[in-house]
Amino acid sequence: DRVFTAATRPANSSHTYAPLNGAAVMELTLIALIVAGILAGWVANALADDLPQRRNPRLPRYPDDTPRPFIAWLGILAFLLGKRASPGGAKLSWRHPIAELSTAGLFVLTYLTAGRREGVDSLQLVYFLVYMALFVLITVIDLEHRLILFVVIIPSYVIALLDAVTTSFRPDLGQALLGAAIGFGFFFVAYLGGFLFTRVMGRMQGREITEVAFGYGDVMLITLSGLILGAGPLLLTMFITVFLGAGGAILYLVVRRMRGKHVSAFTPLPYGQYIVIATVIMLLFSEQMRSAFLT
Repeated sequence: DRVFTAATRPANSSHTYAPLNGAAVMELTLIALIVAGILAGWVANALADDLPQRRNPRLPRYPDDTPRPFIAWLGILAFLLGKRASPGGAKLSWRHPIAELSTAGLFVLTYLTAGRREGVDSLQLVYFLVYMALFVLITVIDLEHRLILFVVIIPSYVIALLDAVTTSFRPDLGQALLGAAIGFGFFFVAYLGGFLFTRVMGRMQGREITEVAFGYGDVMLITLSGLILGAGPLLLTMFITVFLGAGGAILYLVVRRMRGKHVSAFTPLPYGQYIVIATVIMLLFSEQMRSAFLT
């Protein structure tokens, strides 16, 4: 990385070389993260199309199962280039470009916050970015199908355990396992309580209520949060989750009322996105959240 000046460069050299400055490195890094995030979002979209249907992952297709042309593989390009619909008229949902852009945004946010935190090396940053892509996949499937799939959660457990073992940033393996146990314990009790509540209410109303307030997938998802965050941050994560879930439910009921639609106390609402949001908040802004709650 030498700089050749007019006095010192070789006689046969006609160029001056200088290292990239900090601003240029930052710009290139952000561009690379945006591209990587869009591609990760594309993968999440493809998996969200196939995994809930118990299909092996395939190349991108339209909703009517028509293969998408190469230039329309990315949701963003499909919308920009007029390739949103298949020849039969089946249109891609807005979920495709939104998921790609959201993943890119999360990649950039992760780098600008946790990625520049003391103790976070390159390997730890890679783990954080993988978590963001997994969270997008989990959220999309949960919102569309009210499912949190074991085929996604179990590999995520393995990644989180590898993170705890191979990096020095918190949590260590013991704290990760303790966080997983605490998350599983608290939410499993809530899961059983949901079953008891629906059974009692069903008997009181003289009808069978098949929907439960809390799914087992939510239990598995908070367990993943415990592995990623560790015991201490998980407690605050659960508090934020409950707060977000209550606010989301109230907002949903208000909007339904304003639109004049029927509102049932037993309407099932996806809960996974609140766990994901709370986990991302604690992963990227743990110090700020601790300060806010302790002061």
